[in-house]
Amino acid sequence: MSPGALIHVGKRHSVETKLSRIVYGVERVEELSFDSVQALKAHESSGLQSWTNVDGLHDIAQIADIGSLYGIHNLILEDVLNTKHRPKVEEMDGLLFLSLKMLGINKKRTKVVSEQVSLVLGENWVVSFQEREGDVFEPLRDRLRENKGNLRKLGADYLFYRLVDTIVDHYFSVNDFISESIEKLEDRVLNGSEDKVLESIQSLKRTVLQMRKSIVPLREAVSTILKDEFNQIESETMRYFRDVYDHLIFVTESLETQREMLGGILDLYQTGVSNKMNQVMQVLTIIATIFIPLTFIAGIYGMNFQYMPELGWRYGYFVVMGVMAAIIVVMVLYFKK
Repeated sequence: MSPGALIHVGKRHSVETKLSRIVYGVERVEELSFDSVQALKAHESSGLQSWTNVDGLHDIAQIADIGSLYGIHNLILEDVLNTKHRPKVEEMDGLLFLSLKMLGINKKRTKVVSEQVSLVLGENWVVSFQEREGDVFEPLRDRLRENKGNLRKLGADYLFYRLVDTIVDHYFSVNDFISESIEKLEDRVLNGSEDKVLESIQSLKRTVLQMRKSIVPLREAVSTILKDEFNQIESETMRYFRDVYDHLIFVTESLETQREMLGGILDLYQTGVSNKMNQVMQVLTIIATIFIPLTFIAGIYGMNFQYMPELGWRYGYFVVMGVMAAIIVVMVLYFKK
């Protein structure tokens, strides 16, 4: 299809697309929900900053209407709808676009879940696109409501930064979850538990790789923001992005360490399996070695020669059995020593 064609790529996570907006200034803040783009368009927010959030990306018509309302180019909307896209930053038609992955832990705390979030920054507004309802931005909304910090005092570029920073800060809790999972897995390997250990190791390795694929491109995108000095971001806000960049470097280095630890745990698991196999082979070798001379003796007296003096001896059987028993005792003592 032609460039800019709007197609939703990925799973459909929500039943309907939900629109919400927070309009704020130094003096007031207002939260609104809309059932259509037309209602959103009718709402006036002149002179104030606004944050419009879109939950659900499957309704192509609504996404196109939102793009038309805010002047967002179809090439950006194409990246918004492609939830498999790697994180990236791009400037087009005076707007700054950033896509990144919002990572979290499922309710059962068994695995890491990922969701694409796309942010578009305009002159005095920010639009965020999410795959489904539920995010990590609730503390940010509370700060807007309670007028804490600089959110209502500074421009939309500062809100843009805070959205990115909130997602990046949440990477730390996900990183801690992976570290705890690695420690538990290491204990299982050291304790000799083999119940799906290999499967758990491979699952964690895939999770770490998935996180790395999400974070490393985002680090490059934030680095681009710091180098290119986009006009949409004030120099005062730019210094905050350096802090985000430092956090991303820390998380990336932690992921590299965790990947090495998982490689070490895999080697430890394979060594344990190999040691157990060696123990089994050792026991079988000892048993086979003990029975070699016994088999030799039994083979001699199993031959069908007519004249074997011992066969006619009254105590021959008991002597042979005694010799066999003595051989067993001597060899067992030798191997034990």
